[in-house]
Order: sequence, then structure tokens, then C-alpha cells
Amino acid sequence: MDITQFSMEEILDPTNIIEGKRFEFILDVEVDEEDELYHEAGIEVRVLIAEKNAEPFILNYFVMEKAKGEYLDLALEDDELEEILAFCKEEIAKA
Repeated sequence: MDITQFSMEEILDPTNIIEGKRFEFILDVEVDEEDELYHEAGIEVRVLIAEKNAEPFILNYFVMEKAKGEYLDLALEDDELEEILAFCKEEIAKA
């Protein structure tokens, strides 16, 4: 899995109900044709990151088919989630 492009946005809580920070990442991902995640039009992974005690973690994620914008009922493997979390942590640290 290769992350080719991304966008990151901090999710603001005007009510201050949510403790810590929240971020939304949209990751443009390339996968091998043999991978079950492969779709000809490509896929995106929408990731919600929460930060508690200055330690980011994945709150939730969604895999989407890019052409139709449809959510796919697929789960990422642990190593893929670790790779995504490491990427997101690095980008949050830069912000």
C-alpha cells in the first residue's frame, strides 16, 4: 500500500465536549492488483484520528472506491493500519 496524496483537516469542537484533538485524513492509496483492496478506479481511505494525552490513535476509518465515492465493506490489516497511523502521526507533528 502506497499513500500517494492526502488531505488533513482538524475537526473543531465548538462545544468543547470532545476531549483532545480530532483530525480527518483523506488518503489516496495505491495497492497491488492482487490485493483485495484493489479497484480499477482506485481507493481512498478516510481516517479519523483522535489525540489523547498527546498520543494519536485511529478512532475509525472507511475505505472508499474513488470513482463512485461508495464505501466498501472491507477491513484493513493490522500492518496497514500501523502504516496509516505512522503516516498520520508524522503529518500531525508537522502541523
